Amino acid sequence: MNDIKNPKTKKPMIYYYVIALLVFMLLNTFLFPSLFRRTEREVDYSTFMNQLNEGQIQQVEVQDQKIEYILKDQEDWNIYVTGNMGDPNLVDKLEAADVIYGKEIQEPMSPLLYLLISVGFPILLFVGVGQLLSRTLQKKMGGGNAMTFGKSNAKVYVEAQTGKTFADVAGEDEAKEALGEIVDFLHNPKKYEAIGAQMPKGALLVGPPGTGKTLLAKAVAGEASVPFFSISGSEFVEMFVGAGAARVRDLFRQAQEKAPCIVFIDEIDTIGKKRDSGVMGGNDEREQTLNQLLTEMDGFDGKKGVVILAATNRPETLDKALLRPGRFDRRIPVELPDLAGREAILRVHAKDKQMAPNIDYSVIARATAGASGAELANIVNEAALRAVRNNRTQVEQGDLEEAVETVIAGYQRKSAVVSEKDKKIVAYHEIGHALVAAMQKHSAPVHKITIVPRTSGALGYTMQVEEEDTLLMSKEEAIDKITTYTGGRVAEEVIFGSITSGASNDIEQATKLARAMVTRLGMSDNFGMMALETVNNQYLGGDASLACSEETAAKIDQEVCTLIAQCHDHAKEILLQNMPKLHELASYLLEKETITGEEFMEILNAPVKSQEEQE
Repeated sequence: MNDIKNPKTKKPMIYYYVIALLVFMLLNTFLFPSLFRRTEREVDYSTFMNQLNEGQIQQVEVQDQKIEYILKDQEDWNIYVTGNMGDPNLVDKLEAADVIYGKEIQEPMSPLLYLLISVGFPILLFVGVGQLLSRTLQKKMGGGNAMTFGKSNAKVYVEAQTGKTFADVAGEDEAKEALGEIVDFLHNPKKYEAIGAQMPKGALLVGPPGTGKTLLAKAVAGEASVPFFSISGSEFVEMFVGAGAARVRDLFRQAQEKAPCIVFIDEIDTIGKKRDSGVMGGNDEREQTLNQLLTEMDGFDGKKGVVILAATNRPETLDKALLRPGRFDRRIPVELPDLAGREAILRVHAKDKQMAPNIDYSVIARATAGASGAELANIVNEAALRAVRNNRTQVEQGDLEEAVETVIAGYQRKSAVVSEKDKKIVAYHEIGHALVAAMQKHSAPVHKITIVPRTSGALGYTMQVEEEDTLLMSKEEAIDKITTYTGGRVAEEVIFGSITSGASNDIEQATKLARAMVTRLGMSDNFGMMALETVNNQYLGGDASLACSEETAAKIDQEVCTLIAQCHDHAKEILLQNMPKLHELASYLLEKETITGEEFMEILNAPVKSQEEQE
């Protein structure tokens, strides 16, 4: 893939002014004088006197160091030059030869002009260059004018400018309800004052990336006909010490002047992290900014209608003082959407697309379990792009299904050349997954099987789709899932008597689930309900760290290995019992390259074909 190079930043106009001025000065000094003056021809003094005595000279100009003259009736435009010998009788000789003569008058330069040229112009030049360098340096270091460093960079929106309302947000009904109450308070504060209720000063939106936290904030701006300040937490921290605190003060001053209003701080964990007793202590710039934010949130009256909204996907890193009642009183979770929410989100993003009338959004919603709102929006957009590539004016069901696979596994590598041997191994590998899943009670139904390579590096995959969302996972379901992960590798062992690197992702997923069963889910006979692992950053991947001794960690590894081995043996038993169907399905997949779950189940439930029938 060719690297995309960013275009060069345009130089400010002052660069071109300075360059043009320097070029003009050089031309005026060296080139122009030589172009517009006559060519000088130097002669000795004796030649000059001979020409004077012979009456050949027409005009003479006497200067301090030299004598310039021109001849009578000369055809060229040369000026003859000779040195001034200081002859006291030169004037008499010129009179006798009837020559026009004179002496150069040296006009002294004006003191003011001399001062401007010698002092003023260099100063102006250096000041201009200095200002230019200063601005360039400040831009590179992320700062603005040092005299205005305390000004807030918050963008102010009103209802008509955001273009978003709660109708544009789907799948987050609880969050919309909580925020709708805040909007209603800003519109009708007397209704709440009559009963003595007070709106929370701050509301914290918490959830994984892409779930719509910023979109919800923009929708609040669209619903509330009040000023809406939007700023990122990183904009408070600058190169100047104290700039962040000053900007916090300026932001709240503006908010109180325009109350009622809403202030939205995105990625508040940038400035709201827990304070510690490190080397810098409380004098750290970030902690100064946090302290000022805490002070300002205590200092304003919530009855005036100033509501602070903030968003983060790392709530565990926030300072406890920021989360106490009286500051961010309300914590609003913005979680990944459920089945109904995903379908609603797909419909919202399909409004501005030309969709076919027979689109079944529920099928796409079931195939995208765990997808965020941003990912669903990307799926709809990818489907529209595919429809354009295929010269169609409407998005069809197949476009959406292909878009789901594109987001999950990448684009199809149509130009990839896969040998027949590798293609056969991949076919048996994927049928191994599907067959093991179909023969277990607690596995999700097979939706699609393909051996078409994808840009993510996958040579094929088996897609399973749950019929409905499940919030809990039983031990039996977890074991069946691990068994399904091992089915591909087992098929390679049974059919080819060898193993390949194609099961690397399966091994990773099986190990991750088996370890979670032992350390966090309490599904281990040896450890029971003992928590052996803690999850960090649950909204950013959920990385886990062990909380046990080295001896216990070794026992955990042994139990995880034993659990995966048991699932591996179970998968092998399933495939050996269904060997004819394994061959039949793999042959069909090799021929079609992509089959649906219905085709798979139809062949699986049909009587076994003989070898001749398969061929």
